[in-house]
Formats: sequence, C-alpha cells, structure tokens
Amino acid sequence: MLMAIDVGNTNIVIGLYKGKELQCHWRLASDRQKTADEYGLILRQLTNYQGLGLEAIKAVVMASVVPTLTQTLTMMLKDQFNCQLLVIGPGVKTGMPIRFDNPREVGADRIVNGVAVYELYGGPAIVVDFGTATTFDAISASGEYLGGAIAPGIGIATDALFARAAKLPRVELIRPPRVIGKNTVACMQAGIMYGFIGQVEGIVSRMKAEMGGRAVVVATGGLAGLIAPEVSCIDKVDPLLTLEGLRIVYERNS
Repeated sequence: MLMAIDVGNTNIVIGLYKGKELQCHWRLASDRQKTADEYGLILRQLTNYQGLGLEAIKAVVMASVVPTLTQTLTMMLKDQFNCQLLVIGPGVKTGMPIRFDNPREVGADRIVNGVAVYELYGGPAIVVDFGTATTFDAISASGEYLGGAIAPGIGIATDALFARAAKLPRVELIRPPRVIGKNTVACMQAGIMYGFIGQVEGIVSRMKAEMGGRAVVVATGGLAGLIAPEVSCIDKVDPLLTLEGLRIVYERNS
C-alpha cells in the first residue's frame, strides 16, 4: 500500500492507497511539539485500527509546508517504516511546468493540488484551498501552473478579530440566516461568512478574466465544506484533492 501524507500548518492529512483506490484517511492536528516516536506511535495505532501492520505500507509520499514537521516525520518514517520515501520538493518529477518567478517558492501542496486538478478535471482550472491560509492556484489549459493568490484563512481572520477587539467574543463558524445581524454574534458570523464568500467570488472572477474567461473551479482543504456550498462560482468540492495529487506524483516518479 501507499501512504500519502499532506502536512499543513493546522492539520496533517494521511491517506492509504491500494493502487488508485483510497482505502482510508485520517486528519491529525499539526503539533510541532510531538516527537518522531510519538508520531510513529500514532501511525501504528491508526494502521492497527484498520487491521493493517506497518509492513503493509510499501511506500510513503509526503508534501509539507512545515519544515520542523518535515524533519520530524522524515526521521520517524526512516526509523520505523521499511519502505520508499518520496518528499515533494525541487527535483521531483511532477509533470507540470511551473510558470512562476522562482518555482522553489511555490508550496509543495499547491503544486500537488495543481497536478491533481488537471489530471482529474482538466484545464483551465482554479484550485481554492481553504486551510490555514486560503490559496488560489491557476492551471492553464495545457497543464501549466500559472501562479495564484494567498489570503488569510477564515480561522486566522476570526482569531485576529477576537484577539484585537476587546468586546468581541469568539463565535462559532456557521452561516447566519441573514446578512443583517440582530446581535453581536450574528453580526460577526455574517461579516466573517459573507465576507469570505465575497472574497472567494471576487478573486475567482478576476482570475478567470485573466485566464480568458473560463475555468473549472475546485475547492479543497479542511474548511471547504463550510464555505464552498455558499460560493456560486465553485464547481466541485474535493476535500481530498491533495492526497490524490500525492498519489499521482508518486506514480510519475516510480
């Protein structure tokens, strides 16, 4: 089996593939304080829960935007897994030309998402990844990574509002019934939710215009299920897009 690991600032998403089929997946908190041994114990428990031993995993592919966790997980995988390890980075064959001023600056997860969206949905395409940051990535009709945009994620913005405004409380991230709130909590929920909906629609609209007026728009990331259903310009929601991209890139390097 192939283990795919997507290491983000908020979550680590792990999937197990048998061939092209995703058998199971898990989402862990990205804890920079955990040791390699602790992560190894967690993975052993998760695989045992599925009735699998570590010996069933023949290869691991990983994309990470957290350097400290990259080191910790790489150490753990080398020590506890007797298998191939592919870490997405410069020199790894993705099959996607990167039209960026400095290709090394592009996060591994963004490239992997681009590979997956083009393989699964074609191009031109836009990936909106709702994570710690909200990222927008443009893929050309011929499968080139064109660039994109990065905005603060909904969680970051909400935490900043609570931290910097003395009289505003923390609120649950849910869609309020109307934009005109009748109390402080409803006002905050309206501003947060409809503000992000407008942000996504505005950025996607401008990106489409620069790309010739059309593109399939695919949403992914941990918060995609919260925001995407309210955004009119999103065509598909694929919360595990990054895992699929990792599988595809691994196959291209095998």
